[in-house]
Amino acid sequence: MNKLPSVIFMGTPDFARVSLKRLAEDGFPIKAVVTQPDRPQGRRNLLIPSPVKALALELGLPVFQPGRLPDILAELKALAPDFIAVVAFGQILDRQTLDLPCAACASGAHRACVNVHASLLPKYRGASPIQSALWNGDRVTGVTTMLMERGLDTGPVLLREETPVSDDDTFETLHDRLAVSGAGLLARTLRTFDAITPRPQDHAQASFTEKFTRKHGEIDWNLPAEDIHNRARACTPWPAAYTAHNGNRLIVWRTRPVDCGAHGAAPGTVLEIRPGQGIVTAAATGCVAISELQRQGKKRLPFDAFLNGYPLAPGDRFDPHSSNKNP
Repeated sequence: MNKLPSVIFMGTPDFARVSLKRLAEDGFPIKAVVTQPDRPQGRRNLLIPSPVKALALELGLPVFQPGRLPDILAELKALAPDFIAVVAFGQILDRQTLDLPCAACASGAHRACVNVHASLLPKYRGASPIQSALWNGDRVTGVTTMLMERGLDTGPVLLREETPVSDDDTFETLHDRLAVSGAGLLARTLRTFDAITPRPQDHAQASFTEKFTRKHGEIDWNLPAEDIHNRARACTPWPAAYTAHNGNRLIVWRTRPVDCGAHGAAPGTVLEIRPGQGIVTAAATGCVAISELQRQGKKRLPFDAFLNGYPLAPGDRFDPHSSNKNP
């Protein structure tokens, strides 16, 4: 059995934790884990470790949390890793760090910094590839491993793996599925690296994403029903899709485009309460059934339970105004 290459792992959120767990389970020698510093959270501003740090400590792995990567370059170089595996780390790697595996590898073999990105590059470079696939109604997305370089997600592609996107997928469900897929693809990439031919990306076909903010969650009822549904699921569970009614913010957790005929109603108007489907609401074209929602500060509820405590009736109208940007 061939010896597995050694790895320094860089990552921070739960998406990256899944990859670290897979590498550890597969027996890769993980020389150290690099993650973002603990961040204050909650009303008491308690310092909370990242999901990657929590797992690394559980596994007994050395952990570095630098403000800047150059601050620990000497320590990383001394570890002489075959690879640096980077998954949603949260810092741009400087040139010296990018060159570290090649410079440190005692065998002289071709080694590198390998990144996992949650899209089929060159599509959706940047911070929010999973949300963007849902927002735009893509039927297929996936994960890519690539060689890292100074550009943002511009490096040569190593391996890609597609996954279908269902109408019921939200950011949460697609994130979790791609995290597992990405972890497996990373392990396969590192294990078979010398047999992989890197393929330059077609930069002319690249598309870019931006970081999602709370404003992305605001529902624009002046859009077609399909677009409203896609944008809502891209924002579930965060930043959460929302609308307003009589000054109350309502968080919309589950939607579906439904047939409603030629209604002629103003966008945002409640047309009917349809048993088994939800609160049927007019869009610019078509209708959206809201089947799960929440009043701010209250519990998340199925629509029928929600209506027991918050009366909505046909003819009521949600605020149609929105200034949503396209990510």
